[in-house]
Parts: sequence; structure tokens; C-alpha cells
Amino acid sequence: MSVMVDIRSVHKSFGPLDVLKGIDLQVRAGEVTVVLGPSGSGKSTLLRTINHLEKVDRGAISVDGDLIGYRRSGDKLYELPEREVLKQRTRIGFVFQNFNLFPHLTVLENLVEAPVAALKRPREQAEATARRLLERVGLGDRADAWPRQLSGGQQQRVAIARALALEPKLLLFDEPTSALDPELVGEVLDVIKDLAHQGITMIVVTHEIGFAREVADTVVFMDDGRIVEQGPPAEVLDRPRHERTRAFLSKVL
Repeated sequence: MSVMVDIRSVHKSFGPLDVLKGIDLQVRAGEVTVVLGPSGSGKSTLLRTINHLEKVDRGAISVDGDLIGYRRSGDKLYELPEREVLKQRTRIGFVFQNFNLFPHLTVLENLVEAPVAALKRPREQAEATARRLLERVGLGDRADAWPRQLSGGQQQRVAIARALALEPKLLLFDEPTSALDPELVGEVLDVIKDLAHQGITMIVVTHEIGFAREVADTVVFMDDGRIVEQGPPAEVLDRPRHERTRAFLSKVL
């Protein structure tokens, strides 16, 4: 199976704070990688470097063979112009913790906006795709609603449908259920599980251990800006080798 995401020696600092300290990670096409770790371990920053929302200080990230945010000339890397970066981002769907829906647009318009503007899709075609995706996440009847009329779980399902509207090669989820009331978590995880069964490549930052056990091909445990341990869920979750992994799991299981 080909490698979809290739992260090599990635470092990232914010001022004096080293957030990522040499991350190496490969994600194969069609697989689900779940990233666990305590708050402040660098999980969200890692996700944001994958689509160049954060620039790396050192190292390189490729998605489907394309270097993200840069072009290579000899031994040097040159940052791509913003429009090229935006083009790359259309192939990498990102679902944020707090939904990030446009409040002034209806649910349908939230899904149609990017395919029309970024991919130059005819509006009619984009609307047909959007309606199909809303059906897929169980919200076919809410196309004309405004985001404020939806529950948090419904808003997050719209955000997932919006990410899918660009037909990305890769989906990134940054703690997609952490802003939700407990009774709404399941409906969002069910949608993500459904996508996993359809072979979409995903990297999911979450604290939902049950979800990781059920859906992940690989579980990555991060602490203090480093990958401490990675492997199949049965290994990392049931037989962790590292003391820091064991300590973390003892608190959340």
C-alpha cells in the first residue's frame, strides 16, 4: 500500500517553546491513524503542519508525493505562493474542534462555497454533491437550516460533509468531539467510523480510546513534542511498552 502522508524530521517552535521535536510518521493510503496524548503534547500543531496552517521550522511533509508548502530546488526549499498552498489544501480536508461553519451561510451554502470558488465547479453540480453528502451524514433534511439552528453534533457532521465536498485525498480531524456534549459524541464518531470503512485516509487527534481501538489501523502516542510509541491498537492500548504511555492510559481508561 502506498504512503499517503510522509512526515520527516519535523520541528516546530513558538518562540522559546519547542512544540514538535523531530517527528517522523508515515500514513499509508486508506488507513486510519489515531493520535493520542496529553494536552500540550503537540498533537494539534502536528495536524496543522500537515496542511501548512503552521509552517515547519525544519523537516518536510509530503501528501500523496507532493511536498506541502514548499518546492524543492537542489538542496533548498522555497515556500510556495499562497495560492499554490491553498490549492494543496483543497486536497486535505480539515475538521476542526469548533466546527468553524460560516454563520451567515445556510448548511447547503457552507458545503457549496469551496467547490465553486476553489475547484470552479458549476454551482448546480456542487449543490447536487452537497445534498448527497448531507444525506450521507444524516442531515439531508437540514440543507436550508442555519448553523445556529443545529445542535453541536449536527454542526460537526455538517463540517465533515463540508470537508468531503472537496473530495480530499486525506482527512484531518482535530479533536472532533471535544466541544460536544457527551450525548452528541456518538453521532459524530459514527460518521467518522463510516468514512473509515470506505477507505478514506484519515489522521484523527482524539481522546476517544474506544474509537481508537475500534477504527484505527495505527495508534500514535505523543508526549512532549515527540512520538513515544506507535503500532496497532491492540499493542499500544493493551500492551504499551513505554512508561509514559502506560501512565496516560491509566488516567483515561
